[in-house]
Amino acid sequence: MRLQTGREMSGMTLIIEREVYDAMLLAARRAAPLEACGLCGGKDGRVTQFYERTNVDASAERFRMKPEEQFAAIKDMRAKGLRMLAIWHSHPTTPARMSAEDVRLAYTPDVVYLILSLANPDAPDLRGYALENGSPVPVAVEVHSLSTDNQHRPPSHEGKPT
Repeated sequence: MRLQTGREMSGMTLIIEREVYDAMLLAARRAAPLEACGLCGGKDGRVTQFYERTNVDASAERFRMKPEEQFAAIKDMRAKGLRMLAIWHSHPTTPARMSAEDVRLAYTPDVVYLILSLANPDAPDLRGYALENGSPVPVAVEVHSLSTDNQHRPPSHEGKPT
């Protein structure tokens, strides 16, 4: 598989199913005032699976996932024929933009970095970014409801491992 550059990804639109967005929002609100984090799987630019992961840093300013939880999510995605489309985390009190720390720790190529800000609790803000030459480039993100032909598929949220 050829990796996409930040410039190629910035021209795409990442579609997130409403059920997945709702799970992200719930995870972010539940973790506040700390950052929440997770992985998003899907295919063809559509996120259909959310994997809430443990923020082992337990911090309001950074996150780090447990490696074993990350591997379990990737294994599950592969078993379902999905690929990792995004790495997600929340910003409980700051805007939905990549901080210098977020950029420094963005090691994974060919994914969108999603940030959900709760700075305005009444209007959560979800934004996506790709990296191009070490700099964040906005990626369009849209939340869509499930179409009627997909109503009977299994739930798309895997809760945080216990």
